[in-house]
Amino acid sequence: MTTFEERTTVHAFRDDALGEHDAVGLARAIRRGEVGAAEAARAAAERVQAVEDRLHAVQVRVDAPAPATGTGGVFAGVPTFVKDNTDYLGLPTGHGSAAFTPRAARRHAPFARQFLSSGVTVLGKSRLPEFGFSPTTEYEGADPVRNPWDTGRSAGGSSGGSAALVAAGAVPIAHANDGAGSIRIPAACCGLVGLKPTRGRVVPNAQSRQLPIDIVSDGVVSRSVRDTAAFLAAAETYWRNPGLPPVGLVEGPSERRLRVGFLLDSPNGVRSDSPTRAAVMETAATLERLGHTVEPVNLVLDPRFTDDFLTYWGLLSFLLGVTGRTLGADFDRRRMDGLSRGLRESYLGNWRRTPGVLKRLKRTAVAYAAAFRGIDLVLSPVLARTTPPIGHLSPAVPYEELMDRILAYVAFTPLNNVVGTPSISVPAARATEDGLPIGVMFSGRPGSERTLLDVAFALEADRPFRRVQDV
Repeated sequence: MTTFEERTTVHAFRDDALGEHDAVGLARAIRRGEVGAAEAARAAAERVQAVEDRLHAVQVRVDAPAPATGTGGVFAGVPTFVKDNTDYLGLPTGHGSAAFTPRAARRHAPFARQFLSSGVTVLGKSRLPEFGFSPTTEYEGADPVRNPWDTGRSAGGSSGGSAALVAAGAVPIAHANDGAGSIRIPAACCGLVGLKPTRGRVVPNAQSRQLPIDIVSDGVVSRSVRDTAAFLAAAETYWRNPGLPPVGLVEGPSERRLRVGFLLDSPNGVRSDSPTRAAVMETAATLERLGHTVEPVNLVLDPRFTDDFLTYWGLLSFLLGVTGRTLGADFDRRRMDGLSRGLRESYLGNWRRTPGVLKRLKRTAVAYAAAFRGIDLVLSPVLARTTPPIGHLSPAVPYEELMDRILAYVAFTPLNNVVGTPSISVPAARATEDGLPIGVMFSGRPGSERTLLDVAFALEADRPFRRVQDV
C-alpha cells in the first residue's frame, strides 16, 4: 500500500473559466455573462488534455463541442462527458470492449436526449470496463483508468472514466449509470456524490429494458449534492414517471428528523474492513448530533442472493455473447475479457437455475421492505473494502480468484439494483490512513430520492466534502 507521502495525485483545477465551480455554479456564471459557454468548453478541453495522459479516462472526444441547442437548461453551457455505453449521435459506442469495432451512433439514446435537455455541452465519451461488468475500470490490453487521488489506485467502475474526470476537476459533472453499483462505487473511490435513482425515475436504459429484471439506472457523478439534485430536477422536467412521487428541486437539508437504520456488514455475510466501519459509525454519530435517530437494522436476505445475482450477471454476459453482432459485425465473443468470459461460462453451467433465480430475486423486494418498517433510510458502507490498487481486480486475474475478490469488495450495492430502490454514495468525513476517500451509502424506499438528498445536503453542510486539490 502506498503511503500518503508516496502517492501521486492528479488534478486540473486552475485559474480559468471553470475555476472551482460545480455545475450549478458554472451554469450561473454563464447565465450572468461572467463566462461564455464556448470559453467554458475550451477550458474544460484544456483541463482534460492536461490530465488525460495520467488518468486515461476518455474514450473519444468531440472535435468541435457545441452547447446543447433549443434549451436554456439548468446546466446550459456546462461541459461534460457521456459514458461510452450510451449512444451519442455521430460518436462510436464501444462499451469498453475489444470484442468488436464500434460504429458511429445514428441517433442519441433516450437518456442522452434527457441529459442533453439540461443544456450540457458534451466533450466526448468516458471509459468503462467491458460492458460495465467490473467494479474497476481496467482492461486486459489497455491502460486502466486511474484515480486522481492516487494514480496507483482504482477509480472504481463501471463509471470510472466519468468519476476520474469529475474528481480531477476536468469537468464538474458527468454521466454515469448503475447496474450493480456502477454510479456509487466510483463515487466512493473518487470522493464524489453518486445517486442511483429509483427504477423508472429517468427514461429507461436502452440496454436493460428488455431484460427480465431491469437493474440499470442512469444518472450522474458530481462534486456537490446540489449538482446531483439539480440534475434530477432537470431530468424530471424533461420526463416524469407518473407512477413515482415527484422529486422537484431539493435545495438543502429539511427540518425533518429521520429514523435511520445502519448496517456495518453486508446482509449476505461479508464483513467490512476497519476504516470503512469507522466511517459508517462516525457518520451515524454525526446524524445523531444533527437530531436524527440512528439504530441498528436487520436486513435478512435469502442466503442464495449472492449466487442468484451471479447467475443473473452471467446471464447478461451470455446474452451479450449471443447478440453481440448487433453492436458490430465483427463481434467475436472469444475476444471478450476474462471477467466477461468467466461470467458467461459460469452461467452455461447453471442456466437451468434461471427460472428459480429470477423468482427469488424478484422476491427480494419483500425482505427489503420489511427492513424499512419504522425506518426512513438505511446507512451502510458503499463497499466492504477501501479503494484497491490497480491490478487487484483486473480482468486478467484468474476468474475464480477475481470473483472471490469482487465478492469481498462489492457486497452492498447490488441489492438496490435488484429491488429497484434509490441509493446515494457520499464522501465520509473520515478518510483512509493515507488520505483516500471512503464513501458511505444511504438507501431508501422506492421514490425516496428527496429524503436521500436531504440527508446528503445535511452531511455536506456539516462538513464540506474534501477535494483532491486540497491534498
